[in-house]
Amino acid sequence: MESMEDIGFGGLRLIQSEEGFRFGIDAVLLADFACRTCPSAVKAVDLGTGNGVVPLIMSHKNARCSITGIDVQAKAIELAQRNCSLNQLDGRVSFVQCDVAELGSQLPDMRGTADIVVSNPPYVARGAGLINDEDSRFISRQETTAGVEEFAAAAAFLLREKGHYSLVHRPSRLVDIFYHCRNYSLEPKNIQFVSPRRGVKPNIVLVDCVKGGGRELDYAEELYVYGDDGKYTPQIMKIYEKTR
Repeated sequence: MESMEDIGFGGLRLIQSEEGFRFGIDAVLLADFACRTCPSAVKAVDLGTGNGVVPLIMSHKNARCSITGIDVQAKAIELAQRNCSLNQLDGRVSFVQCDVAELGSQLPDMRGTADIVVSNPPYVARGAGLINDEDSRFISRQETTAGVEEFAAAAAFLLREKGHYSLVHRPSRLVDIFYHCRNYSLEPKNIQFVSPRRGVKPNIVLVDCVKGGGRELDYAEELYVYGDDGKYTPQIMKIYEKTR
């Protein structure tokens, strides 16, 4: 079964599978972080695009940018394309089925073409968690053919020199992220932690790397999702472009 909802951002609508991957705040934070980090981007690629929500939001936040979403799952690509057409973005947003781990051999013409690559990769490392190969949510959440290293390699392949790679992940995977990104000449330059509320340790991290960048890391002010009243903080409301 499917549902359709208005997600804001200039009236964007999104079709989602009731059984498959459904977008959450991570996708919204990533799209906003990427557009703030590289506002001049005119060509973007989203690795592991799922239902296409990140390219849709980025298309609103950066009206000059064209975005290509890539995903290994045929059903995800079909749904993402329907969402693109629903929002009349076919001229700016497109989708390609491809395994991130095979991107270099399958899409050679895309080498060095992107100003920014974004990804909301699977959070769970290989071999952890319960396995259900028939569940698309499992593929979205757990590293299967592509993990942190493969996503970094794909980003390095796609980016022009000094291009940006922005991703959202769990703080517990930061060592892996930094290690593999640097191995592919993607230097971590900006980091922002996200906590559910003040006094609670971060459970989301946003990282921006620059291909061929210098060795200096900047920390953005930590984001808190909920205030003492249990509602979204003003910072999160601003990202969602909403007012109370």
